[in-house]
Amino acid sequence: MKSIEEQLARYKSVHLNQKNINTHFVGVPLIVLAVTLMLSTIGFEIKVDDVLSAPFTLEFTLAMVIFAVIAIYYLFLHRLLALGMLVYIAVNLFVAHLFSGIDNLFYMAIGLFVIGWIIQFVGHHYEKAKPAFVDDLSQFLIGPLFLMAEVYFMLGLEPVLKAHITSLAVEKRKALEQQKRAK
Repeated sequence: MKSIEEQLARYKSVHLNQKNINTHFVGVPLIVLAVTLMLSTIGFEIKVDDVLSAPFTLEFTLAMVIFAVIAIYYLFLHRLLALGMLVYIAVNLFVAHLFSGIDNLFYMAIGLFVIGWIIQFVGHHYEKAKPAFVDDLSQFLIGPLFLMAEVYFMLGLEPVLKAHITSLAVEKRKALEQQKRAK
């Protein structure tokens, strides 16, 4: 597994333009919410019999299960960032729960998903670099974590991590630009 520094530096290497980062603060949350809404339409139950003399049923959605696994992955990468992501994930799951009774929720989620991606691609027009996931699909999971790191950095948290990933990202970007010119 790549370190948090490697993951964030790879992502930041194609997110150095502030206009691009700003579009991602809109696009990525829309995409995450859309995915959460879509995955929340798939639910299942686990019935538990006679625990403390009372049967009960646990209700889950696919979103809960998938985001629990992702939260564990974030925890292995960086505990403090994972804490922020856990709050963010919980808010998304709560919003999905609030919207759960809406007719055509899946189609609304698809609309949010498309709008989010349009905003993302506008940002990459400013950046003049392709999205990070094009070369590494794991970067889909790093996008939201990158934004959480950016929030932490704005708050003055994790300055050593910020300095390290920024210098690595600039090096990676220079290498990408050299590859472009060589073609």
